[in-house]
Amino acid sequence: MSTAILTGQPVPGSSLESELRSLGFDVRLASDAADAETLLARVPGGERVAVVDARFVGHPHALRLGLTDPRFPLAAIPGAVTAQPAARRALTRAMAREGSVGGGTAVAPEGLADRIAGALDADGADLHRPELGSLVAVVPADPQARNEARQAVAAVDDEAVRLKSAVKARDGFVTTFFISPYSRYIARWCARRGLTPNQVTTASLLTALIAAGCAATGTRGGFVAAGVLLIASFVLDCTDGQLARYSLQYSTLGAWLDATFDRAKEYAYYAGLALGAARGGGHDDVWALALGAMVLQTCRHVVDFSFNEANHDATANTSPTAALSDKLDSVGWTVWVRRMIVLPIGERWAMIAVLTAATTPRITFYALLIGCAFAATYTTAGRVLRSLTRRATRTDRAAKALADLADSGPLAEAAARGLRGPARRLPGFTAPAVALLGGAAVVATAAFTDFGGPWPVAGAIVYVLTSALAVARPLKGALDWLVPPFLRAAEYGTVLVLAAKADVNGALPAAFGLVAAVAYHHYDTVYRIRGDAGAPPHWLVRAAGGHEGRTLLVTVLAVLLTASRFTVALTVLAVAVALVVLVESIRFWVAAHKAGAPAVHDEGEPA
Repeated sequence: MSTAILTGQPVPGSSLESELRSLGFDVRLASDAADAETLLARVPGGERVAVVDARFVGHPHALRLGLTDPRFPLAAIPGAVTAQPAARRALTRAMAREGSVGGGTAVAPEGLADRIAGALDADGADLHRPELGSLVAVVPADPQARNEARQAVAAVDDEAVRLKSAVKARDGFVTTFFISPYSRYIARWCARRGLTPNQVTTASLLTALIAAGCAATGTRGGFVAAGVLLIASFVLDCTDGQLARYSLQYSTLGAWLDATFDRAKEYAYYAGLALGAARGGGHDDVWALALGAMVLQTCRHVVDFSFNEANHDATANTSPTAALSDKLDSVGWTVWVRRMIVLPIGERWAMIAVLTAATTPRITFYALLIGCAFAATYTTAGRVLRSLTRRATRTDRAAKALADLADSGPLAEAAARGLRGPARRLPGFTAPAVALLGGAAVVATAAFTDFGGPWPVAGAIVYVLTSALAVARPLKGALDWLVPPFLRAAEYGTVLVLAAKADVNGALPAAFGLVAAVAYHHYDTVYRIRGDAGAPPHWLVRAAGGHEGRTLLVTVLAVLLTASRFTVALTVLAVAVALVVLVESIRFWVAAHKAGAPAVHDEGEPA
């Protein structure tokens, strides 16, 4: 329950009290500022509290945006201010100051909410003021102004604005024009029946898993059903976010489930396609393509995450390339072309669904690999140009985030301590350069030598040393954000190549499972950093071996074991990594949710 303190005399004919109650507030009336302060003190510390001017006139959704959004500890709109438990102290101080300006006499309650908001601004509090657009939120001073405000409220359809704002402001072409026009109504239907975004997210996951099962049948009917269900899963994937925005049901756990399930759905579908190809009439083995698609897609995401973290709070951030991008965004058709060619999830899943239904898994993977490779080249090249042409000072926070994304284990950490002195004297581009060279060395030795030979182990040792040199000093260089994706490509690529070289049944599916488990660990690291929860605990990174430890271990296993036993070892390693990272990840996010961790903002990557 939340409490709203209504200050001043209620206006005859006003529906303000009922609107506040419909938003879940217990309404209490305050005759003056001192009374409001007394009522505030009586509200339990674990409740949200709002101070609302009784003269307020506005749309119910304006009140909802201003008073119920869980993402912001402090928020205000004209005539109303609210605080979550974490910000109650700041609100109490501001109210005490505003309630004592009368020199011992009763202070009129009119305008108290706006005065408190002004005091919070003066104190430097992080006070959120939502953009209301065409919604009305005013405190009329006289009957004429009140009538004009009520006319303005009647002139704008509150529900239409609410539905429109449920759709993410920046999204892909397929999502914007083929999904959102009707998925928003599904979101409203869910809200009116009391469904939560997390329930819709889970339904989307189950639908995608059923789609993967249909694809695994290897029949044309199964492939058609899989394509249809994959689209249905994506509609639900859009709906959960729209439901969260429509009903303002944001949560840290929900953001994690949404992001994690997106990856689980897509990669499970890849596995279903690979199984279906093997079981179909042609008995086609496309596991290498499925694993390659997962590696490429994951590395694309790591590029996005690393670049954003490196520039999250960069100062003096200027770039002619960024200016050109902004100029292109001012031309309508270029906006949609540029959004489509990066192959966001809407375009990607639509392509996969159509090709699954109409062609074969092999053709589907070829198209996916070509499309993702082009998108990766386009986005990475643009970000490299931005990084080289901008003048920016990167912070310690950005350097730490990149170091956490690197996922260095005990071997790289130990070697890095001995290389810190020499690393300080090397040029600024050293980190990404040595990360790239070391990664190329281990993948190349695995690819161009026979399975079971010693050269991949030598390449992995070189990779351990270059990885250590890459992280031996803070990652504050212009291109240091490339270090994590280079390390991801090296580890995943080595596993893929060695499994392919083993050339026995089950090796590539086992490698698929191992890369999926490790990729989950890397995605989990990203989501923790995004949620300001920090990186996974150090013991977990060490227990998982770090990227360099796992890479070295896989190459050693390839030397010591036969191809069939190597397959078993990959399977065991995949299960072990999955158990360790999943158990810790689920424990962490559930605990964060129970502890009331701040809700996560919902305007990240396009759907």
